[in-house]
Amino acid sequence: MNAAVEIITGIMLIIGASFALVASIGIIRLKDVYMRMHAASKAGTLGSGVMLLALAVHASDLAVVTRAIAGVVFFLLTAPISAHLLAKAAYAAGYRPCADTKVDALEKIVRPKS
Repeated sequence: MNAAVEIITGIMLIIGASFALVASIGIIRLKDVYMRMHAASKAGTLGSGVMLLALAVHASDLAVVTRAIAGVVFFLLTAPISAHLLAKAAYAAGYRPCADTKVDALEKIVRPKS
């Protein structure tokens, strides 16, 4: 295997693992369910996607490259939708944003004032 490919793969794995680390720290440190979900969906998706692309760069088999790219596309299509639906369900269940949140856009929709 080419040394340049190994270096690029290693750098991509480090970048992907760094994003996954930031996502896990965000899940632990952030204040409410919405901020935690944002950290998990954005940074976690980016970290997983970069690591799958590192696999695609490293693999010499077209089938592995195709599956890795399909995995990245799957992450990009499903993570925002699932995060949105989970946030909407959490709000409907009664979890309100923390005090640091300036605008509550769903307040008038979910609980209209009569």
